[in-house]
Amino acid sequence: MLRKKHHSTASTQKLNVDHSGMAPYLAHYLEWNRVKGYSEETNKRKDSNLRRFILWCDERGLSHPGEVTKPILERYQRYLFYLRQDNGEPLSYASQNIYLSTVRSFFKWLTQENHIPSNPASEVMPVKRSKRLPQIVLSVDQVDTLLDSVDTQTPEGQRDRAILELFYSTGLRRLEMCRLQLQDLHLSRQTLLVRNGKGGKDRYVPIGKRAVHWVANYLHHIRPLYQLEINASHVFLTDYGEAFTSSNMGRMVKRYLDKAEIKAEGACHLLRHAMATHMLENGAELRYLQAILGHADINTTTIYTHVSMEHLHRVHENTHPAKL
Repeated sequence: MLRKKHHSTASTQKLNVDHSGMAPYLAHYLEWNRVKGYSEETNKRKDSNLRRFILWCDERGLSHPGEVTKPILERYQRYLFYLRQDNGEPLSYASQNIYLSTVRSFFKWLTQENHIPSNPASEVMPVKRSKRLPQIVLSVDQVDTLLDSVDTQTPEGQRDRAILELFYSTGLRRLEMCRLQLQDLHLSRQTLLVRNGKGGKDRYVPIGKRAVHWVANYLHHIRPLYQLEINASHVFLTDYGEAFTSSNMGRMVKRYLDKAEIKAEGACHLLRHAMATHMLENGAELRYLQAILGHADINTTTIYTHVSMEHLHRVHENTHPAKL
């Protein structure tokens, strides 16, 4: 059963933008994004982020975009910095910058469309954050332990093993795995196509032979057991015949991490990072990893695919001339 697309709560009809509040401008902006080809998933995030900003403005008596100034946006930036989530934790720097980036894009559009005379967000700088390395990178042995924790005597286990193998082989992002379509798999060529990946870009990704084996087994013997509708096109289907969501995909991977007694934050992204790190340690060139991972900037790959300290120590010991 295919999930229906979730549409933004904002109206998508053409609006005559007036000066009664910010909500009509938001609806108009989201419609403009759709015309420009942005996905509903992206528009949904923009809608949510901007509604937070509009609510914050309403609470301070700001009802029109023209009333927003650079100092006001800097106050909003401080608000995000001090904001606490339900669990008491602050927003991450990445989350703060996502909220700010959405607001900056909104005001850039307002200026371009002549709804306001100048852009108050043009000089609002993103939050600086250090480029931190992950605390834990799964070793090859840990990945093998994770894969071996799956009971492949059951249909569910064979499906889940195929997913885990494909994550580790390709380094796909969680949402990319959830969205993967049958037509995008080319197992005979050991390749898959990621459509509309991060940044809206398509890319081809190679698949290793072991992952091909498990995915082919799933497609031929297991997937038909889960397919409830003849037109279901997603590669991986849940027990209810639906496409995986990001949340239940993450829960599935986390369940096997717990079963394998691997204590690490995260789930799907751990396999993406392990794949990249292991390939780099075995001699893969950074530019090839950049293409596989779908990074627009190779600097992202440089940080993301750091070489583990264990590997650095091994190289140092084997190559440095000073010996005991």
